[in-house]
Amino acid sequence: MVGLSSNESRPSFGVAKALMDEGYGIVPVNPNEDKVLGENAFTDLSHITGMVDVVDVFRRPEHVPQIVDACIERGVRTLWLQEGVVHQAAAEKAAAAGIDVVMDRCMLKEYRRLLG
Repeated sequence: MVGLSSNESRPSFGVAKALMDEGYGIVPVNPNEDKVLGENAFTDLSHITGMVDVVDVFRRPEHVPQIVDACIERGVRTLWLQEGVVHQAAAEKAAAAGIDVVMDRCMLKEYRRLLG
């Protein structure tokens, strides 16, 4: 989860905690954090070891192009841009590289809508 904060009042924290409570693994990516929700934080996607299936982004739109480049390099399957995170050109680049893109939607809201 790119941009995940340890600040409990931030939307990223609430979404990550709820998804973890449902049994999903979360990998925090934030150069300003050491640990979030008991998980070691990474400075960027390139430092994560192991497979990353979905990258959920809680960053401003101007940061999305470099995140897309990192996703392409890692072979990420799905890029999820949270509500308010819209960057059409970067989304098109990701899609052209074979990445499924969800943009301007909250992962937790969609989870609850689809799975209750």
